[in-house]
Amino acid sequence: MATRIETPSPARSPVLRELAHFLARPRVLQPVGLRTREGWARLAMLAALHVGGLLLVVLPLLGLYQRAMGQPLPDAFDKLPAGWLLPITIMIAPVLEEMIFRGWQTGRPRALWLLACTGLFAVLVAVAKTLQPLVLAGSLLALAIVAVAGWVRLRKREVPGAYLTAYPALFWLAALLFAAVHLMNYPTVSALALPMVLPQLWAGVLLGFTRQRIGLPAAMLQHACANAAAMVLVQLGG
Repeated sequence: MATRIETPSPARSPVLRELAHFLARPRVLQPVGLRTREGWARLAMLAALHVGGLLLVVLPLLGLYQRAMGQPLPDAFDKLPAGWLLPITIMIAPVLEEMIFRGWQTGRPRALWLLACTGLFAVLVAVAKTLQPLVLAGSLLALAIVAVAGWVRLRKREVPGAYLTAYPALFWLAALLFAAVHLMNYPTVSALALPMVLPQLWAGVLLGFTRQRIGLPAAMLQHACANAAAMVLVQLGG
């Protein structure tokens, strides 16, 4: 089946209009990248929208909800080794999370293959304590070989038409899953805790658009900026 990947609208098109149009019908775009002035200009505007919406709207509303409902604050920061908070939240997490949640969203078969291999890696990690060391090492080595072989073999394959059709649902599922995973930041998980991950849902939506509009490196940079802004609030609030 032939595939059709849309070309982004011209640079003069307002970001908010582009974003609204994209969210009304999420679709796979041809990223403009960061090698052009347009790409950096778009990234600056989207990062400002992301951080501004987070600090001025999402977090204040979340604070009101947290106090009204007596929800606990996140305790994930307390679990990190001393001195690792900023490196993990600003440098490591943006790269890893963007690769896992949005790296595959171009729909290229090789990216989808790596996503599947990442899922198998997570399964191996989860059952690592039940496996013999040699079995675990052999499984990890075999998985690495298979991942690289698939990446090389699939590098020229086009985006499947079925993926383009399913992408709107996949976009929203990825954003919701990204938010849901961050429930682990809290000491207890309940229905009342769901609104506490609204910042991550906001991030998942905007970063998904940035990934399609500009590219994966841009989404990583925007993610890092948003995390840095959140860390400033954490430091100021003690």
